[in-house]
Amino acid sequence: MPDSLRSNDLPAAPAHPETPQWGKQSPADDELRFLSGPHDRSSELLRTLRFGWEFLRGFRKLHWVGPCVTVFGSARFQSDHPYYAVGREIGAEIARVGFTVMTGGGPGLMEAANRGAQEAGGRSVGCNIELPLEQDPNPYMDLFVEFHYFFVRKVMLSKYSYAFVALPGGFGTLDELFEISTLIQTGKIRNFPCVLIGRDYWEPLMAFLRNRLVAMGTIDPEDFERFYVTDSPSEAAEYIRHHAMKNFGLTYQPPIKRRRALFE
Repeated sequence: MPDSLRSNDLPAAPAHPETPQWGKQSPADDELRFLSGPHDRSSELLRTLRFGWEFLRGFRKLHWVGPCVTVFGSARFQSDHPYYAVGREIGAEIARVGFTVMTGGGPGLMEAANRGAQEAGGRSVGCNIELPLEQDPNPYMDLFVEFHYFFVRKVMLSKYSYAFVALPGGFGTLDELFEISTLIQTGKIRNFPCVLIGRDYWEPLMAFLRNRLVAMGTIDPEDFERFYVTDSPSEAAEYIRHHAMKNFGLTYQPPIKRRRALFE
């Protein structure tokens, strides 16, 4: 495996978190209250401080993960599903070209990508979200960070990544994929590679985008052409390596040293 792409060694972390519960249950009505309209000023201030603390904690924990590729995918596919094997392979291929694999940290295809990265000797990290139902971490992460708010977690999944891979998935995968696409379309982030793995799964969606959105002018042809669809994990990794390194000047370099003065 090549030297890291402008990356740094992760802090030591157990492969299997010691805590038995990860993804602790959220207060049942916290988000409902937050999204129900204006509240008293002190409550709004406290929430704003909590937003800031979550961002700060995420920045501190993820500062050293190095250039990432974020892999989205369903949590519902078990390890005996063919898509799981594809997820392991894409995680391994991404790691072999020097990127850290980042996922939502949960089971299913997220686990598969994290597992593939670790098995290939690469870095594997996850950003979890607290949900009303308990969620166990997958045991294939060198580092994971847990968030209370979805929008903070989404920022973390995009902030450190130079490419995005969508394995087959549901609402969450589509939400994350189209949010990234919207940020690229509007110039809020740069034109990062967006790779969709699984032609049979994604072709109906691609046909809808091509025959409806492009045809009716709600998106431009170049918006549609940003998606790179393939069945080959190795082809996907090479596409990411080529475009990310060419477009963003990534090079293989030794890890950056931490600063003791900053308690790093």
